[in-house]
Amino acid sequence: MGLDIVQFLENKTILVTGATGFLAKIFVEKMLRIQPNVKKIYVLIRAVDKQAATLRLHEELTEKKLFDILREKWAENFNSIVEKLSPIPGDVSHENLGVHDYDLRSEMSREIDIIVNSAATTNFDERYDIALAVNTFGAKHVAEFAVRCANIKMLLHISTAYVCGNMTGIIREKAFNMGETPNGSRELDVNEEKLLVEELMNELQEKSASQEEINIALKNLGLQRARLHGWPNTYTLTKAMGEMMMQHHLKQNIPLAVMRPTIITSTYREPFAGWTEGFPLRTMDSIAIHYGRGRLKNFLGNPNTILDTLPADMVVNAMIVAIAVHANQPNSNKIYQVGSSKKHPVTYSDLHDVIRSYFQDSPWIGENGEPVKVHKLKIIGSMASFNKHLRLYILLSKL
Repeated sequence: MGLDIVQFLENKTILVTGATGFLAKIFVEKMLRIQPNVKKIYVLIRAVDKQAATLRLHEELTEKKLFDILREKWAENFNSIVEKLSPIPGDVSHENLGVHDYDLRSEMSREIDIIVNSAATTNFDERYDIALAVNTFGAKHVAEFAVRCANIKMLLHISTAYVCGNMTGIIREKAFNMGETPNGSRELDVNEEKLLVEELMNELQEKSASQEEINIALKNLGLQRARLHGWPNTYTLTKAMGEMMMQHHLKQNIPLAVMRPTIITSTYREPFAGWTEGFPLRTMDSIAIHYGRGRLKNFLGNPNTILDTLPADMVVNAMIVAIAVHANQPNSNKIYQVGSSKKHPVTYSDLHDVIRSYFQDSPWIGENGEPVKVHKLKIIGSMASFNKHLRLYILLSKL
């Protein structure tokens, strides 16, 4: 990190939403490691009260292996550094971020210099009501809260590169207009989407639908609405609408940077190589792990397809630089698409070769204490081939 960036962070108060998420944890750890003289980091955590939020902070952040380097670096001063973390029970899906304590809200609005909005549900097929509440209206609530912060210097919003939906060609770093869609279909109305959810919920309740039926119906609604407007799934649709809401509800004089990373994987170097969350993994690391354990024999995908992956610590570096660059820059509004495929393209075939070589040299030790032998992964290049393979597998399993 450049000295100027580290100096800028000194004595700053930062609010981080989604603080127990994968990316936010790495961001918080690095902030404390490079600038222990940060004034305070409010960490918004879904919890019923302060005690529960504090417990989650310890169990899901500071007691994780992720913080071992920080713990070793500062030794006896470690506790005084992590005390800079102030757990706040709250939820972005509610107004005022779900912070009910008026005095605490007033303190936060006076003290906060920077907001990092990392709160999201990343399930591709999440229930539409939940995805809307967190990814879309959560962004609106964060923007409205930022407007009430008297000394705010910038807001960083974490989105995804895949808000581009099914667009092809060069994808520009351009903000969405309210209601804009990738396929140019009729204008998207965020409030109408919310109304559709409410109407469906009322219909389901009138029919005395089971919880499973409600879950399925709301998941299907999200996927239907996404595909109607040119997004592949509920996640990308609601994140795109979140960007729209952020842009619409934030005052122009508050600097805004929107970060659109591609597929985030385990850390490259900081605080150490290879850190990721526990099972079940949700990133590309899961492919490597299941292959190494001998559980993945076939994979559907074009072997020449270029993957766009980024180590999480590189995304965090980009976040910190964006904060320093855009702070105190009135009317600054920038989109950053953070990816690797242009300069460092990796194909499915490349990925297979790398993980196969790794597990041949360093095999996974199975439950029986023996190393797991890995074989060449069969990459199935089309749905027709996959269906043929599946029919054969089913036929053989019946013999």
